[in-house]
Amino acid sequence: MYRFFCPYKNIARDKIIITDKQQGRHIRDVLRLKAGDAVVIFDDKSNEYDCRIIRILPTVVLSIQKRHLALKGQRGLYLAVACAIPKKSKMDDIVDKLTQLGVDRIIPLETERVIIRLDKHKKMLRQKRWEKIAVSASEQSQRKSVPIIGDIQDLKTALAGSVDFDLKLIAALTSDFRPLKEVLGRSRPKDILIFIGPEGDFSPAEVALARQAGCIPVSLGELVLRVETAALAAASFIRLYEET
Repeated sequence: MYRFFCPYKNIARDKIIITDKQQGRHIRDVLRLKAGDAVVIFDDKSNEYDCRIIRILPTVVLSIQKRHLALKGQRGLYLAVACAIPKKSKMDDIVDKLTQLGVDRIIPLETERVIIRLDKHKKMLRQKRWEKIAVSASEQSQRKSVPIIGDIQDLKTALAGSVDFDLKLIAALTSDFRPLKEVLGRSRPKDILIFIGPEGDFSPAEVALARQAGCIPVSLGELVLRVETAALAAASFIRLYEET
């Protein structure tokens, strides 16, 4: 059954209204759905709704047949990945794949050695695009929630916002790193944040700053990985290790 995202604010007692025009065109023109068809809607609070389409034009209106509300107190591992922005459009793929892997928060980073530098307008456009990619990937992978796409920020800002995480890691090519498996094996954290650097790695000053904020330098193996590979490898390993 097709799944679509709708913000909680657009969900009423017995109806759901999808106002996103691009999503409406996809439902009407690509999927060829029509009034009476059954679909599943999920919101930004991890709730799900069994619905039937009432009408598609001018907006998509659905009737709620059954609600599946998220249970409080049953949250599993919360995983955030703060990733340096790579060249070209590779960040699009990173957001797509991390969403499919169940990452809860994605923070795009501008580090000292990041080549891409964006002005305020371009940052806003990129973030909106990444948010749409995250919604699409969430629908495709049948997630019950959409990951939060953080503002594009520098390392210092990201570290300042990391105080609530049980475990903070930084993947860096330092001489005194610890294997990721070893660090994870010492505890069962509920909230993990891992920092992934650019092609040229984090600078020594950035690693020192991360250490001061409580980050543990970790290794992702003997090979030097591209940014997009490192982000996916780290997220995959942490998810598998912590949930088995």
